[in-house]
Amino acid sequence: MISKNATIGRNVEIGQFVVIEDGVVIGDGTVIRNFVELRENTIVGKNCYIDSRVSTSGNCEIGDGVTLRYDTILARGCKVGDGTYVCPRVMTNNLDTGGSQIGGAHIGKDCFIGTNTVIQHGVKLGDNVITGAMSFVNKDIPEGEVWVGSPAKFFKSNEG
Repeated sequence: MISKNATIGRNVEIGQFVVIEDGVVIGDGTVIRNFVELRENTIVGKNCYIDSRVSTSGNCEIGDGVTLRYDTILARGCKVGDGTYVCPRVMTNNLDTGGSQIGGAHIGKDCFIGTNTVIQHGVKLGDNVITGAMSFVNKDIPEGEVWVGSPAKFFKSNEG
């Protein structure tokens, strides 16, 4: 189901059983696979790849050239910077332990988010951040750092 109130760019490929709600904007050249759900007011940049079973909770911003691999969940208000690669089964959330909405994670540009990483509400990841597979990120990560583990801890600098 594609809403009449969604804006779809040129040369966009959309698979089967996709839900695109009101206010969604999809940039030129983006590929969206099967069983994807993009809730209201999600903005997807140009030349993105959104794999099967990815879902957003709405009001998300996905930059240009972003890859979201299968089974990824972006919570309401999540932002993903240009050129970021999000591995399979990554989950963000936007609720505190009392169930109050705090805001989604902000992931910088050119990041690599490892498989099965969980990113807590309101966490900010700088540009060029790498998280290891199965990491639990509950703190902000400065630009250019690699963090791994549960909870995620500093591993090394990713800079030159």
